[in-house]
Order: sequence, then C-alpha cells, then structure tokens
Amino acid sequence: MRAAVSLANKRIGALIVLERDTRLDDQVEKGVALDALVSRELLQAIFLPYSPIHDGAVVVRGRRILWAGCLLPLTTRSDLDKDFGTRHRAAIGLTEETDAVVIVVSEERGAISVAVNGRVTRDLDGATLRKVLLNLFRMGEAGARGEKAKAKIRRAEARP
Repeated sequence: MRAAVSLANKRIGALIVLERDTRLDDQVEKGVALDALVSRELLQAIFLPYSPIHDGAVVVRGRRILWAGCLLPLTTRSDLDKDFGTRHRAAIGLTEETDAVVIVVSEERGAISVAVNGRVTRDLDGATLRKVLLNLFRMGEAGARGEKAKAKIRRAEARP
C-alpha cells in the first residue's frame, strides 16, 4: 500500500484495518461512516494530524473504506515490547480476536508494521509490505479468491 509508505515517510501515524472473513461490525467502535473507494489520497487526508478522525482506525472491506475514526479493542498482554504504543496495542488487540490484518504506521518512528493473529511484523518497507499482504490474503483461500486479492492490490498500486 503506497499510502502507508507515504504516511510513514511523512511520519504521520495510521491504523488501517483490512477485513478478511470475520465481519468487524461488532468488533470495533465505529467512527464516521464513509463507504468510499480506497485511495491513497483519501487515506492520507484521513490521517492528517488536523483531521478530526485522524486518531482512530479506518476499516476497509474489499475496496471500500467503511468507517474512519474507529476505536479498536486494546490487547491486555503484558509481555509486549515497551516501544509499542496505543496503535500497536490496538492492532494486536483486534487481531487477537479476529482474522483482520492491521497496518500500523508509527508517527514516532515513521515505520510500518503489520499485525495478524496477535503478532506484529515490524519495520517493513513498501516492497516487503506488499509481499506480506499478498501472502496473507492468499493464505487459506481458494485460488480464485487469492488471485482476486492479488489483482486488487496491483490495481491499487497502479493508481496515480
């Protein structure tokens, strides 16, 4: 996701939740309903520090941002790295309870992480993020569904 890389380069924090099989309607405290096509420009606008909804997460279902400014459940684990802030703890908390994938952009470090199944992979560059997402959205899915996910990511990357 080029939006995550761009936000990281500008040190703008972000939480981007990618819904998979588990619907997140009851798992997140919904913020502002958007129902808008995902685009790099929209994600950047949402997470700008002066945006009223920049502190929460966005929830993406398919190619659409459903909600922005959402609150996620925080993990209760005490064994986490002390460097993990609220964004990382929220990403871990949601992925402990669901099959969602959460992209975290650290405001302090300008680093990109991905949380899945309660675990975090840190310090990803754009190419590695792309590979991780392709693998996660192919994993455990029928071939056609995995190919659709791959095509979706390619289309999103091809947009100006």
